[in-house]
Amino acid sequence: MKPIRTTIIVIITVAAVLAARRWLVEPIYIASDSMAPTLTVGHHLFLDKLTLRLRAPARGEIIAFRSPVGEDHESVKRVIAVAGDTVELRAKKIYLNGEAQLETYAYYTRAAEALRGDDLSPVTVPEGTVFLLGDNRDNSNDSASWPDPATGLPPLCLPLSAVTGKVRGAY
Repeated sequence: MKPIRTTIIVIITVAAVLAARRWLVEPIYIASDSMAPTLTVGHHLFLDKLTLRLRAPARGEIIAFRSPVGEDHESVKRVIAVAGDTVELRAKKIYLNGEAQLETYAYYTRAAEALRGDDLSPVTVPEGTVFLLGDNRDNSNDSASWPDPATGLPPLCLPLSAVTGKVRGAY
């Protein structure tokens, strides 16, 4: 009788852990420096999969998502603008709804170089999407550099359907 009971407890426990990982929280790790210095290679974090099912991401939040340009991995970036916002980049500086933003977390590894994505004409973020940038602006594949499939030009705002969760604390 005891082995059957133990087996049932193990099965229920494994099922509960797998369900929680699928719908509630999942451990993730950072594999690139695109979010440095905020998150660097090797950081282990929790991905909250529930919160952003109940509401849209907010400006400043760090989220995980499936790549909109065919890369075979999830990425982590910061939400810069949400639906209805107008975002512009001038010489690596963010302007949100016409106002320059103070971004203490932004990091430039090649500040003196002019790179693709350093300048972007004003763009209004469409409904159902967000505009994302990595904190390591000169080393990030994000909304300022993703090509729009229709035009081949940036930016490509991320559809909310590609968001997989909100990045939470480290473990």
